[in-house]
Amino acid sequence: MTLEPKDPQPVPLDDLDRRILDEVTADGRITNAALAERVGVAPSTAHTRLRGLVDRGVISSFTASVAQAKLGVALQALVGVTLRPGARQASITDFAERTRSLPEVVQVFFLGGADDFIVHVAVTDSSALRRFVVEQISGHDRVASTRTNIIFDYHRNAVVDSFR
Repeated sequence: MTLEPKDPQPVPLDDLDRRILDEVTADGRITNAALAERVGVAPSTAHTRLRGLVDRGVISSFTASVAQAKLGVALQALVGVTLRPGARQASITDFAERTRSLPEVVQVFFLGGADDFIVHVAVTDSSALRRFVVEQISGHDRVASTRTNIIFDYHRNAVVDSFR
């Protein structure tokens, strides 16, 4: 588990890079020809620039967004987790690795602040959420406390606008 930033140096982007990012974050399955047309460049230029964004680490992956409710796991929650004091590095690594492997877990965030982790989970119903938190999170020997917040709705911005 890596706990340090991989490359904290910002990568300079020009206007074409930003337009390409806008297009691929709106539609990760866009064809190169459509991308080129939308940003107003030749397909070879679009391909080269997109490859450059990947090579420079600006684009780290292409992923699918899954509608959890369509899979029967419509209840989502954020579980704040505070670990017990003592042997912090071992506790952090152990908890993160074990929690990431659980099928109910969508995302795990390692934090600085009141909580050590936020665990984003998707389950079938409130009984399954209770069971998950009690057995998988609170039952972990390194966990001191949890706080569970049910997600009613959310919006995800594809890219933070600070690169503009």
